[in-house]
Amino acid sequence: MNWQSMWSERTHFVIFDAAYGDGAAFQKTLHAWRNDPQRPARLHYIALANEALPGYRRIAQIEDAVTLDLLTAPLDAALEQLTARLDAIWLHGARDAGTRFAHALGKLAAPGALLDAEGLTHTQIEALAHAGFAWEPGAQRAVYASRRPQAEAGAPRARHAIVIGAGLAGAAACERLCARGWKVTLIERHAQPAREASGNLAGISMPLLSKDDNLMTRLSRAAFLYAQAYWDRVSENSIERARCGVLQLARDPAHAEVQRAIAAGRAYPPDFAEWLEAPAATELLGAPAPDGAWLFRQGGWIRPASACGAMLTACGEALVRHFGAGTVTLDKRGADWCAIDAAGEVLARAPVLVLANGTGAVDVPLAAGLPLAAVRGQVTHLAEGSAPVLPFVLCREAYLTPAVGGLHSLGASYDDDADPALRQLSQDENLAKIRTMLGAPALGSEAPLLGRVGFRCVAPDRMPLVGALPDPDAAGRIERLRDVPRHDGVYGLLGYASRGLTWAPLAAELLAAQLNGEPLPLEADLVAALDPARFLLRERRRSEVG
Repeated sequence: MNWQSMWSERTHFVIFDAAYGDGAAFQKTLHAWRNDPQRPARLHYIALANEALPGYRRIAQIEDAVTLDLLTAPLDAALEQLTARLDAIWLHGARDAGTRFAHALGKLAAPGALLDAEGLTHTQIEALAHAGFAWEPGAQRAVYASRRPQAEAGAPRARHAIVIGAGLAGAAACERLCARGWKVTLIERHAQPAREASGNLAGISMPLLSKDDNLMTRLSRAAFLYAQAYWDRVSENSIERARCGVLQLARDPAHAEVQRAIAAGRAYPPDFAEWLEAPAATELLGAPAPDGAWLFRQGGWIRPASACGAMLTACGEALVRHFGAGTVTLDKRGADWCAIDAAGEVLARAPVLVLANGTGAVDVPLAAGLPLAAVRGQVTHLAEGSAPVLPFVLCREAYLTPAVGGLHSLGASYDDDADPALRQLSQDENLAKIRTMLGAPALGSEAPLLGRVGFRCVAPDRMPLVGALPDPDAAGRIERLRDVPRHDGVYGLLGYASRGLTWAPLAAELLAAQLNGEPLPLEADLVAALDPARFLLRERRRSEVG
């Protein structure tokens, strides 16, 4: 289709394509965008696809100004879960899609949006007319002309943000905002990035699976797929990592039966997740794996500090860095938030404030009402040669990485205390789990007490918090998330638990899209599941019932 007549000098142009097919239409549109001097500053192409894995998938492009989202779901379900404002719609291959989609499309279309269709039934055309599309006589072409009130966009803010915290969450937030032309000031209390939970020698990245394909599984899948391409794009060989695969052993026969049911019911592509029965798993492991295992070929390990460094480097001059800032006070002055150091100096001021400081967020009054816990995790380090040489990451109750910098990482413990020191008891627990997994009772028996302690930021439902922070002191009845009062201009990227390497890129992309008024990269129910206000909403509902 030829959209150039519509997008001329627009800031942001969003296209919905009802049938992605082989991607030829997207490539043609992309070519036209690249060669048009009056092109929109940002091009967003959303398409219904027949991918092997269900759900929404945001695929990074060479240009930061171009975004491709592929939605694998029936047309009506995909549109009902989409958060976007569509400027152009190409509706083809939808003859058998019924009419339910028309209402959803009417809610998503921007005023004056062009709809170009092929092969629609008379009933579908009538349904779209009822939804607000005015058809041209004798053609399957319409303009959205409904007078139905639409939600107004919020007042635009200056594109300047303060980000607190330089771990995975904060570094990803900086990179995703800077990529959109924002000015960002990063404030980190330590002298270097990745000194807290993101400071481990090696972390693992892998998806989660479940029989019912629950919210956590869907988030994990979308985030894992996005992260794989993201690390490739950001790294430029500066990230220490290996996409060596992850072998996840089944715990016992009962657990193995559940995994077989998942494998049979989901038919995952082998390059995403492959179930191995005991003989194949044993051969791959080189040790007994009597209950089988999942092999995630695209998973692996990453050194988090190197990932943080790569993301911050990618920000270029758009990022102002304040390391070694110590404890800062956050104060609202006029329309801006100010970050003030212990000496009273204003380090930064901006209308947008992003808390990405993990367990440190609970000490900030703006986030004090969030139910976040600090969970101690001790990683054990074993010298290279003192553990089996495996070409992949091994995991079950614990994980074991290949040697990184001469050291294997294994663990990590989940402890309910605040002891920052290494202790033998946690090391013994880590070693016991790995010994059981490998059938190696003497593994690490002479190892010195060596490793690292970090504190994960964990929410009660184990899901991350992404979005505007709620104001728990605001009065009034709350029935839905959109009714929850928010702190003006304050957002969170928190609660990553032990999955920061998987979640951080997509979570930052989601927040950046929200702040920039762009289509969101996840289904609406997943966005709601990550909303920091979900806990306050549940609490108010319980109190009303009580």
